[in-house]
Amino acid sequence: MDPLIKSQLLYQLSYTPIRDSEALKRPGGEARNIRNEFESARTFSMARRDISGAVDFAYLEGFAMGDATVIEEVLALFREQAALWTPMLDPGHPGWRDAVHTVKGAARGVGANALGEVCQRAEDGQASLDEVKTALDQALLDIAAYVHEQALRSLKG
Repeated sequence: MDPLIKSQLLYQLSYTPIRDSEALKRPGGEARNIRNEFESARTFSMARRDISGAVDFAYLEGFAMGDATVIEEVLALFREQAALWTPMLDPGHPGWRDAVHTVKGAARGVGANALGEVCQRAEDGQASLDEVKTALDQALLDIAAYVHEQALRSLKG
């Protein structure tokens, strides 16, 4: 893969409007544990059949020119950043607008178009932060299913 494209992908997902994990220093700043929020064990035995379409992986694969290492890095970075963004997606948090804007750009970068659109609507005052969190959760579940499928494929050789 072209190093310029790789660096652009990683840069796009690495931007965050907070410094020194500011969100994690605030009360309630810990990342949500999706595993604790879902009771069904089926949620964690995922594969491609569990992908809802919240993320267009064909777009991401095409943009990364099929480089599995880049895709893995980008998705891992997106998941790490989501842990920082989530506590900021609260109307009482002073950085919620920056978080929504950042999520929008990162979502569009990985192909999570529905998440990007709901972020745009939230910026325009037409969607709630709960809608953003729901769309973010759905994108994260799709990413988990995709990553799980890739791990299964690598085991099959």
